[in-house]
Amino acid sequence: MSRRAVNHDCAIRDVLDRISDAWSVLIIIELGKGPNRFNALRRVVDGISQRMLTVTLRNLERDGLVSRKVLDLSPPQVEYALTTRGCSLIGALTHLSTWAEQHQDEIRTDRAAYDTRQAQRTE
Repeated sequence: MSRRAVNHDCAIRDVLDRISDAWSVLIIIELGKGPNRFNALRRVVDGISQRMLTVTLRNLERDGLVSRKVLDLSPPQVEYALTTRGCSLIGALTHLSTWAEQHQDEIRTDRAAYDTRQAQRTE
């Protein structure tokens, strides 16, 4: 394998490791609608815990996909927004999200059929 192929694979793996978890994708899509405060994100990202939201936002900020701004309010509040790099992901993630929604029922049907076949083989 050439050195270029190895670097290409590492780059893909590195980026996919960050954005492939469900929380990152959902947060990026939500922030694609505009900046949002922490508690507002927690309300709209169904099922995410406070800790997981904090960890995910920190990771996205570390990778330069999300910016964090402390608002001069009492009590202080934090607003998150996509950076230019984060915004550049919206198109790809929107296509992926649309594809998932369009094929979700078919995939569930295929999974059920597969599971039935597997169960019949083990009998």
